[in-house]
Amino acid sequence: MTSQPREPSPANAGESPATADPPMSRLASLDLIRGAVMVVMAIDHVRVYSGLPAGGPTPGIFFTRWITHFCAPVFVFLAGTSAWFYGRKHADLTKFLVVRGAWLILLELTVLRLAWTFNLDFAHYELAGVIWVIGLCMIGLAVLARLPAPVVGGLGVAIIAGHNLLDAPMAARLGSLDDGGGAALWRLLYLGPAGGPIRIDGTGPDVHVLYSFVPWIGVIAAGFGFGAVRARAPRRRHRICLAVGLGALALFLALRGFGLYGDPRPWRAMLGGHDGRPGMPVGLAFLNTTKYPASLQFLLMTLGPVIASIALVDRARGAAARWLILLGRVPLFFYLLHIPLIHLLAIATAWLRQGEPSSWLFANHPMGSPPAPDGYTWSLPLLYLVWLIAIILLSLACAWFAGLKARRPDGWLRFL
Repeated sequence: MTSQPREPSPANAGESPATADPPMSRLASLDLIRGAVMVVMAIDHVRVYSGLPAGGPTPGIFFTRWITHFCAPVFVFLAGTSAWFYGRKHADLTKFLVVRGAWLILLELTVLRLAWTFNLDFAHYELAGVIWVIGLCMIGLAVLARLPAPVVGGLGVAIIAGHNLLDAPMAARLGSLDDGGGAALWRLLYLGPAGGPIRIDGTGPDVHVLYSFVPWIGVIAAGFGFGAVRARAPRRRHRICLAVGLGALALFLALRGFGLYGDPRPWRAMLGGHDGRPGMPVGLAFLNTTKYPASLQFLLMTLGPVIASIALVDRARGAAARWLILLGRVPLFFYLLHIPLIHLLAIATAWLRQGEPSSWLFANHPMGSPPAPDGYTWSLPLLYLVWLIAIILLSLACAWFAGLKARRPDGWLRFL
């Protein structure tokens, strides 16, 4: 999540932002996409505190989780695209990426960790989540960005396409991983949660790596290369986006359907069930790609439709579009605020339902918490009601902050 220079809209100079409907700029359309996935992202983070499982067992719960799979790929991809636009306007791209990346990592390990858990047990739980990996990949992109954008984009695509070649070797290594520095490096670079938590002192789970460096460095690099596509004339870039997006979707269908390559979990293997649990319906199994670490099929499934839809996004108008653009222009503020807000709403919900907040709400969410206690789990309608309340409150806060940031563009607020 990174700030980006704004393109002027001279056709609507002098009009109020509340009433103007300016032509969609290249950057405004990126803000709209980012704002849309931020709204969707909040659904899954409400689900964390609802006690409902991630992805099952009913279609309603499955798709509540599945729709949020688009969020992380879009965040990371657009962080690369925004970096390309920043570099076109500023000479300090390398410094910007390193400082911004380090800042995001620090926020993940401090402010966001506290917001997720509402406890101070830092010694036994840390989370390397999506903000962490955006920060880490920004630092990696600072090195790659010295190369021409098409080269950076090509390297990104190669990493996305080829990293699943490591699946078999890594699976063979899982049983031999210890708590040494080499094992920790593999967890950070590739294995993520599949490799287990990193035990820094050998006594407890210290760092849960939810998002590993690979393949996300490939996603941010591909997004950087995509910036050059976004700079083309509208008709040309729309044709490219449509070709790339639909091509990615077609490739996903072929790879997934025939089980050729690109995901360690073939969908047919999910139909029979395991560990005493029933198998998944065909449609759900087909869409149940591997997110940690993100497989080629997962990234084709999520990024393909988004890239293909950019031509439609560029033509978006009206109040809904302006609302999403507003949210997309303050993404880090939204992210830093939405987790503690949702956490507080979950505590209030527990108080209303049970007369007191459950101690489970102060556990090490979202990766280190035990199962929800008996009688706690929410219904899906309640989950979506709390999500709607959160989005309304967040929209009001983001509107206020966007106005404040516009009045003070050069102060410390630029870091949010």
